Amino acid sequence: MSDALVSYAALILADAEKEISSENLQSVLTAAGASVDSIWTSVFAKALEGKDLKDILFSMAAAAPAAGAAGAASGAAAGASEEAAAAAEEEEKEESDDDMGFGLFD
Repeated sequence: MSDALVSYAALILADAEKEISSENLQSVLTAAGASVDSIWTSVFAKALEGKDLKDILFSMAAAAPAAGAAGAASGAAAGASEEAAAAAEEEEKEESDDDMGFGLFD
């Protein structure tokens, strides 16, 4: 739960265009009435040091639909090729039974 609280505090700071520092994160959390260990604010501040959180979020949002569409297209192609392979295998089984003299009504 602490990581979620610090994440929201980081988003609030990014939206307000304030520096995401351990002190600023802690002050937002204190103002919200949340109690979080200082290690969490330090970890988040170090992870986001020198980075623009808005740019990170926007780049992830832009990449997600493209990756999802590519995954869906490749998944559909894989499904079609699997169906074709299964149909060909079933056809081979039927032919091989006839060659051996094992028919349904023999």
